[in-house]
Amino acid sequence: MKFAKLAVAAVALAATPALANDQVVAGATVTGPEGNAVGTIVSVENGQAVLDTGKHKVPLAVDMYGQGEAGPTITVTKAQIDGMVDAQLAEAAAKRDAALVVGANAVTAKNAALGTVLEIEGDNVILARGGDETAKVTLLREHFVAGPNGELMALLTNAQIDAAMAQAAPAAETAGE
Repeated sequence: MKFAKLAVAAVALAATPALANDQVVAGATVTGPEGNAVGTIVSVENGQAVLDTGKHKVPLAVDMYGQGEAGPTITVTKAQIDGMVDAQLAEAAAKRDAALVVGANAVTAKNAALGTVLEIEGDNVILARGGDETAKVTLLREHFVAGPNGELMALLTNAQIDAAMAQAAPAAETAGE
């Protein structure tokens, strides 16, 4: 009997957010600890509110927002949140660039083999699909990240790359006429 009551209580707590904040809605202006605007909430979904600082769109848990007289609040300034995101992006780019070298084997977003990096020309990365140098594809540097173990991972699947290549082929043929 005690177990059943605990189970009902647990379900009731799970269904009701601990710190429900009805101020956290799309369009709300969020202020920081100094009362200055940090940004605007652009969407709220699945317990996440996306805060647009004007520089970055940052998903934050709804319970990270406090309630203020004029709307939702957060404990960091716009400069602090933009600085944190900038640092995370710089770290991710450095890890990607360390993995993005000629000869590196790349995998797709679904961890399938993609190919070997043949050349890097600025932001263009030329790969031999499946290691076949006659089956080349060029992707942009921004299409890659360093995977969890430092491996080079494309943010695309083989199917997405194939579809883009198929779409580009008729345009290339028409341009050549």
